[in-house]
Formats: sequence, C-alpha cells, structure tokens
Amino acid sequence: MNGDKAFAQSLASSIVDGAEGIEHEFLVCPSFVHLDLVSSIIKDSAIKLGAQDCTANEQGAHTGDISADMLASYGCEYVILGHSERRQDHGERSDLVRQKAEKALEQNLKTIICVGETEDQRDEGQAMEVVGVQLDKSIPDNATPENTVIAYEPVWAIGTGKTASLSDILEMHRFIKEKLAPSGNFRILYGGSVKPENASEILTLDVVDGALIGGASLKADSYLGIAKAI
Repeated sequence: MNGDKAFAQSLASSIVDGAEGIEHEFLVCPSFVHLDLVSSIIKDSAIKLGAQDCTANEQGAHTGDISADMLASYGCEYVILGHSERRQDHGERSDLVRQKAEKALEQNLKTIICVGETEDQRDEGQAMEVVGVQLDKSIPDNATPENTVIAYEPVWAIGTGKTASLSDILEMHRFIKEKLAPSGNFRILYGGSVKPENASEILTLDVVDGALIGGASLKADSYLGIAKAI
C-alpha cells in the first residue's frame, strides 16, 4: 500500500523502460486502484500484471472486496494470496487462502500462494511444521505447476532488513519442493528483504526459482537491479 497515481505511473513506466532486453519473467502487482493505469502502461511490454489479493466470493453484498473475475477483466494474469501481511493483519487462515485460490483458478488466474513462519516459530524449531501445514491447507486440489507458484517468505525477514541465511533458504525450498513433488515441479519464489546486493547469491540457488520482492520494488532501479544481478 504505497504511492499515489503519479507514483504508480512513474514506477510502472520506469520498469517498462528498464526491463527491455533483460531475459527474465517480470510481474508487477499494484494496488487495486492502480490496476487499470498500470495495465495501460505495460500492455505493449513483456511485463505481466497481477493483483495483491482477491476475495473468495463471486459477487454480491461484500462491500470493499474484489473478486477474481473483476481482476481477470482488467487483464490480470496472477494474484498473490496468503501473503504474511494478510495472514497477520487480517487474520486470514489457510482454509480461506485455499477458497480464494479456488475462485482465482476458476477465472484462469495463476495464483502465488505465500507461506512462511514467524521468528518465534523458527526459534522453537517449528518452521517446517508450520510451512508444511500452510501448504497442506492453502493449496487447492486443482493446483498445478502451470497455474500455481509458491512463495516462501519468512515473516521475520519481511521489511526488517533481515535475510534468511543461504542454508535456511536452501533447506526450506528443498522441503517445499519435495513436499509438492508428487504433484509436479512447482516454482518456488523467495521473499524476504531481497535486494540487488544479495539477489545473485540467493537466486542462483538451484531450488530458488525467483523472488517475491517487497520494499525493493518501490524503486525501479532496485527492482531491475535484482534482475540484472542474476
């Protein structure tokens, strides 16, 4: 939840200009109110459009909610679900994340389902147990590697400047890959204070397939710098 209309226009335009010639898959997920504007700016580029959330409801008396079909009608290809800030700030549980994902997939939106443990849970040795339960309860039965991406975001590393160690990232991503292996080779993103300075060492790990970028995405130079770093 950053920036006004002018900020969104400037940022999107700078990303479009800077991404030309860089061979990575780019996705931007602006706030709902900026979706139409950003869609018009990126329409002739290879950058894809996503949203930050959607509701589990289709339509009706749900004031303030945004449905998956609304997002699809604005050209969204992706939607982020179960972000740690939604889980913490809004009390969203994994069963609700699953319901949202089901509605998104019905509208042919690809879902980015977020999982991750708090610092207390990691300190207590519960990180894998917590993430395992979130995976079991958040991912719908019709999820496939083609329509679903998983993002591992240790809650304690989001917006704090802290970054999980390479060994921690490697261990958790391997755990997620192995847990989901019976259903296919899902892409796993890492999210947690990723920036140009640490991107190359994180994103060249063989089990890390990309990044879910937070604060660093608010400046085009740092967002594109992450791509250039790898």
